[in-house]
Amino acid sequence: MSKSPLSRRDVLRNIALATVSGTFIPAMGQHVHQMAAEDAAATGTYTPKLLNDHEYRTLQRLADLIIPDEPGSPGALHARAADWIDLMCSVNEKLADIYTGGIAWLDRAIRQRDQVDFVSASPAQQTAMLDLIAYRKNETPELGPGIRFFSWARRMVVDAYYTHPEGVKAVGYMGNKAQSQFFVPAESLDYVLKRSPV
Repeated sequence: MSKSPLSRRDVLRNIALATVSGTFIPAMGQHVHQMAAEDAAATGTYTPKLLNDHEYRTLQRLADLIIPDEPGSPGALHARAADWIDLMCSVNEKLADIYTGGIAWLDRAIRQRDQVDFVSASPAQQTAMLDLIAYRKNETPELGPGIRFFSWARRMVVDAYYTHPEGVKAVGYMGNKAQSQFFVPAESLDYVLKRSPV
């Protein structure tokens, strides 16, 4: 008896499970980017599968703050990290809860400080809020949920970015290429030898 091929949804679900369990493999991320791009190609723009418009715009802003554009290197917003995360959330209830709950927490917390939601806040207000939840040393009962959410958001934005062609290009990966000679950089060798117990 032959096995039926995995559906697109099955593939996404397996990748999302790997992410939640901490066994994410970068090659998996490339498949998610491809699926998001296929969805966007059909209508000309990506339509969020799980997040509402406000949540999606908030996630886009977070991605832009986590890995901003630099001269000659587009950041996570241009690498479509929000699309990638939304697509993953659409097939995994745990991820969906993390993002919908985390964004709601973020809006409540910044509203208490600045009377605006996160997307409507000024860049300085947004940065001040993220400075509070970016570090575990700031953990209090009030900030704990935000710290845990931002830890997920930061990790998944980085995963999304560095599995996208823009992120691969940003690290200078040129692929497997034949070389006539191989040189170990002297500073790498010095670093290892200084720390070696031998």
